Amino acid sequence: MLYVAGLDVGSTYTKAIALDGDRKVVGTAVRRTGFKLAQASESVFDDLMANCGLERSQVVYVGATGYGRYTVAFRHAQITELTAHAQAAVHLYPDTRTILDIGGQDIKAIKVDGEGRVKAFRLNDKCAAGTGAFLEKTARYLGLTTEDIGPWAMRSTAPKAISSVCAVFAESEVINHLSNGIAAEDIMMGAMVSLGGRAIQLMRRVGLEPGYMLTGGMTRNEAMVAALEKSLGERFHVAPNGLGQLNGAYGAAYLGLRRVEKLLSEGKPIPPTAAQQGQEPAKAVRRWSAMAATRKRFEPCSDTGGCTIVMKRVETPERVAS
Repeated sequence: MLYVAGLDVGSTYTKAIALDGDRKVVGTAVRRTGFKLAQASESVFDDLMANCGLERSQVVYVGATGYGRYTVAFRHAQITELTAHAQAAVHLYPDTRTILDIGGQDIKAIKVDGEGRVKAFRLNDKCAAGTGAFLEKTARYLGLTTEDIGPWAMRSTAPKAISSVCAVFAESEVINHLSNGIAAEDIMMGAMVSLGGRAIQLMRRVGLEPGYMLTGGMTRNEAMVAALEKSLGERFHVAPNGLGQLNGAYGAAYLGLRRVEKLLSEGKPIPPTAAQQGQEPAKAVRRWSAMAATRKRFEPCSDTGGCTIVMKRVETPERVAS
C-alpha cells in the first residue's frame, strides 16, 4: 500500500496526517510547536508513525506547509499555506468557494474556484487581538484552559463584547470586566463574538461567495463556530473528526499523493528529501517582522533643511518562510 504524509508547522501547533493510496486518512498527530520548529516536526512525525502503526520507510512522500515548512528536513516538497488549505477544502467539500482559517498567529480569508485554485486572499497577521492566540490569552486571565474555552463560552447568557481592536487594550478591557463582576463565560463568549466579527470583515474583503468553510484550531470550538455563523448569517462547512484543524496538513498530503501518482504513472522516481539534497533547514521568520520583507528604507528629515525623502538601497534579506 502507498502512504504519504503532510505536515503543517504552525506558530502554535504542528499537525501531521497520513493518507493511503485510496486517499483515506490512516492517522493524525498534533503537538505544540514551541520554539524549536525542526524538533517539533520530527516529534510530531514520530507520533504520527506510532498512531498509524507505520515505519518511516513506508511513507514514500512528505509534503510540508505552514510558516515553518522550510525547517522540515525530511520533506520532499514545501507547499504554501494558501494552496494547501484551498486544495484540501475543495477536495473535502467541492462546493467550497470562501475559506476562513483562524490560526494562532494570523487569520486568512481565501477565495477559491471549483478546482481549488486561489483567486484572492486577505491576511491579518498584524493585530494580535484578531487571532486565536487572543482567545487563549483571555482564557488564561479567566483561569481557563484552552480546552475549556468552548464549553465555558456556551454557558453565556449575555456576551460582553470586547470593543478594543488592540490586544493590549483588549486585555485591559477583560480585566475591567472581571473587576466589574461580569461573568467569566460572558467575557469569553464576548471575546469570540469580537474575533468573529473581525474575521467576517476579512472575508468580505475577498468577496463573499456561498460555500463557506472554516479551518484551523477554532473548528474544535463549538462556541466559536456558532459566533461566526451568527455574524455571517450562513453555515460553515467544518470537517469532521478534528480534520478542520489539520486542513493544511491534509492539503500537503493530498497534493503529495497526487504528485506521487503522476510520477509513478510516468515511470519516474520519487525525488529525494531536502536533507538528501543537502539543503540546510531554514530559519522561520515571524510574519509581522516588517523589516524582513523591506528592500528600501526612508531616511529621516534633515535638521537643517526640508523633508525630501531619500531612498537608500539595502542588502536583499533572506527568504522569508511564510
